[in-house]
Parts: sequence; structure tokens; C-alpha cells
Amino acid sequence: MQPLITHLFHHREPVMNPLLCVLRPLIAALLITASAVVLATTPLGTPHADDIWYPDDEPHSEREIELGKLLYFDTRLSHDQQRSCASCHNPDLGFGDGLRRSPGIDGKPLGRNTPHIYNMAWNTVFFWDGRAGTLEEQATMPIQAAEEMNLPMAALVTRLQTVPYYRKEFQAIYGNAVIDEQQIGRALAAFMRTVVADDAPFDRYLQGDQNAMSPEAVRGLALFEGKARCHLCHDGPNLTDESFHSLGIDDEDLGRGGVIGVESLNHAFKTPGLRNATLTYPYMHDGSLPDLEAVIRFYNRGGGDAAHKSNLMQPLNLTESEIVDLIAFMGALESPVRVSRPSIP
Repeated sequence: MQPLITHLFHHREPVMNPLLCVLRPLIAALLITASAVVLATTPLGTPHADDIWYPDDEPHSEREIELGKLLYFDTRLSHDQQRSCASCHNPDLGFGDGLRRSPGIDGKPLGRNTPHIYNMAWNTVFFWDGRAGTLEEQATMPIQAAEEMNLPMAALVTRLQTVPYYRKEFQAIYGNAVIDEQQIGRALAAFMRTVVADDAPFDRYLQGDQNAMSPEAVRGLALFEGKARCHLCHDGPNLTDESFHSLGIDDEDLGRGGVIGVESLNHAFKTPGLRNATLTYPYMHDGSLPDLEAVIRFYNRGGGDAAHKSNLMQPLNLTESEIVDLIAFMGALESPVRVSRPSIP
């Protein structure tokens, strides 16, 4: 089985096979449950456009991307026409909202913190619990979720069909006069694949610019890959293993285990990518940690106290200066993405 595992976790072919997208998180889940297994990590790096998987193995056209951008900012996508995708995934707030938990359609806080959408083009599983397997599927689920945007897809289609601009663009791009859920998901995903962070000081440092990162950040990188053990889960170009772990946070949310019915994965949540982590506060699936210092101190003491905590979580014994250096390295992963807000038709 080891050769297959190696292929799944260190795949470097130009285009990721759809089967791989399905198998990789499943294999990861199995390996997490086996405490005797130690996974080799994927080297840190810069994400490459050739590694993006597209539904038709073809990059999106500019016209499709622009359509997706309009939909992303259009409040027609919610039941009360008061919120859009950008309401929670706000470009001005690190594609999050700066809140512990976003208010839902009824004003009550949602169950989890809003994750950022940076570099989702390279993701293989989506949401904190991995319940979506493609970006297209992920894009339409919040629209229909009763507690989020609360709009049945049939109602959204009817709304969009009444807008001449949308009818014209969907027809031109997809060759179908009737708008449907698949097309809406494809358009939204096309835009989200353009939210790319790949030119941080860290990337320039990897390219040979020894002055791109401060001495503190360079020391932080050494800690990240060494004493601090961050790379055990935050590896690869986007600093995520695309897998699920319990950090010992004591709440009733079953996370991945609740989706696939595997008890050993109860309370396990997807490892978030760390690019632009400085912009995406607060942190953790429950939004319980307000800043990166709090996150590093949480890991330094070995995580939370819940019994379901992963055996990867161990006290780190970092010094105060080492904590500062790790925060400096997090800063070297910052590569803001600017998005201008469009005029909605």
C-alpha cells in the first residue's frame, strides 16, 4: 500500500486526476486513525498553475470568470436578497468576515467560523468537515443551506432567468438557454479559482532572494519545519495536508466524523491553508482564537484538553523569542489579493 500512499500525497503531475481528488482525503482519513503510521510530508513550495484541476481540463475563459465574479457579489443569491457570497467571504477582510461566527439568515450565529477561500483552486476537499469534493459543489451548497443563504436552487434559477444580462452570458458561455445549478456552480468556481496567493515574501525567498524574508522569519521557517512541528499538517505549496485532525477543542461539533460516520474522526476538522493567515482571523473551526499569537500558544501547550485530541498534538516547549519568530514567518506568507467590486446587472 505504501507506493499508493506516496503517490496520493506527493502527486506532482500537471493536472490532478478526479479519482485522486476523491481518494486522497479518504486515504488521509484512514491514516489519521492509525497511530503507528507516520506520513512523510510534502515539501513547502509555491503553488503552480499546472497543478490546478479543471472540470474539462481546460482553464476558464475570462468571460466565465467575470460571470462568476458577478454572481459572487450578487445578493440575489440569498433568500432575503441582503447577502452575497462576499458578505461572509469579504475580499476586504481576507476573504473572511473577521467574526468568530457569521450571522446566519435569521441573525443567529452559524455553527462554524468562516474559512477563507485563498488558493481553493488546489484544494481536493472543501468545508471544515470536507463534505464537498469539488469547488463547483462547494460553491452552491451555502446558497441552499437553510441557515446560511436559504434559497432553493429553483428559486435562484428563476431570479437569474429574469435578468437579460445573465440569460445572455449563460447562453454564450454554456450554450444553453436554460440556466441550471451546474452552470451556476461552474461560474462561481471559475471566479474562486482566481483568488490566488502565490507571491509572498516566502515565495521570493524560495526563488533565491535571501533578503525577501527577515532574519526572524527565516528562523521561524526553521522552527515551522523543525521544533514546532507545524509542517506535519501544514505542508505543501498551500501549507495544508488537505486532511482532518482533532486539536482537542472541546465542543459538540463532530466535524469529519459526522459526515462520514467514522467515530475515530469525530471532532476532526480540515487543516486550513496558511497563506494570508495574517488576514483571516479569528482562527479554528469555532473561531475561538483571536490572533496568531493565541494560535501558536495553543499549539505550544499541546492543544486543547478534550479526550479526542490527535496524538500529533504534543507540547512544543517554544520559547518566547521562538513564538515571535513563528509569527514573523506567518507574516512572510502574506500575499494580499485585491478584487474590485463589480456593478451588478
